[in-house]
Parts: sequence; structure tokens; C-alpha cells
Amino acid sequence: MGKISAILEQAQVRAKQNNLLYSGGLLPAEAQQILQLAPGAKLVDVRSKAELDFVGRVPGAIEIEWASYPGMVLNPNFMAALTQQVDKEALVMFICRSGTRSHGAAIAAEQAGYSEVYNVLEGFEGDRDANKHRNTVGGWRAAKLPWEQS
Repeated sequence: MGKISAILEQAQVRAKQNNLLYSGGLLPAEAQQILQLAPGAKLVDVRSKAELDFVGRVPGAIEIEWASYPGMVLNPNFMAALTQQVDKEALVMFICRSGTRSHGAAIAAEQAGYSEVYNVLEGFEGDRDANKHRNTVGGWRAAKLPWEQS
């Protein structure tokens, strides 16, 4: 449990430094370690179905769209789906493409009474590089963490 505690403490420090309204911010490799070490921890991928289908998935993640493509219209059933699939006492981590939509989802979960809420900073694809390409600067895929494409 010591390694988990150290990771979560660092995530909580990031939350304080960045005035996050939830428990903390995790780097992708830290989120993967939490999934491996903390029984009951959940990763919720909030990217659109199109992103999941065409860009790739994190094996074992719970998939609930925060917003739908095209138009990125907010999912009015997001919280109902989350409540149905993730216990409010579970350690829950949210991931999206770059960390922005998952930030919104983390705030919503915190406000709905989830007790341990974390955002995966950098997201699945990370920031754009100098050539405006993703998957080279940060993110789940650039860190070579488990993912698959259908």
C-alpha cells in the first residue's frame, strides 16, 4: 500500500498546486500503476465512441462518453451511467484525449459525491508537438502503456 499512497500523495500535491476541485492529477504511468496495485480502482475513459473506435482503447477501462461526436454535445446521461457502473467509494480515475474533458468529468464526479476522484493528466494522446501531432509528447500511448485498437 506504500507505493499507492506515495503516488496518490503526489497526485494530491498537483491538485493543490493547480487548484483542482477533486482529489488529484495523475500522470499516465501512475494511473497504470494504481490500476495494477489498487484492487477496486476504476479507469473511466470519457472520450467519444468515434475516438475509442478509431484511435484506440485502454483495456479494462469503463467507457462513458462525456460528449458525443460530432458537435461534442455533453452526454446528459453521463452521471447516471457513472453511478450505475462505478461505486461512489471507489478510487476513480478519468481519462480523455488530452486531460480536458476528463477534468470536467472529475469535477462532476466530485460534486456528485465520489470520494476519491483523479484526472489522468496528458490523457490518452497527450499534447501536440511542434508539428501539431499527438502521441509524441506525453499521454498514455506515448508512455507505451497498454492499449488496443479494434
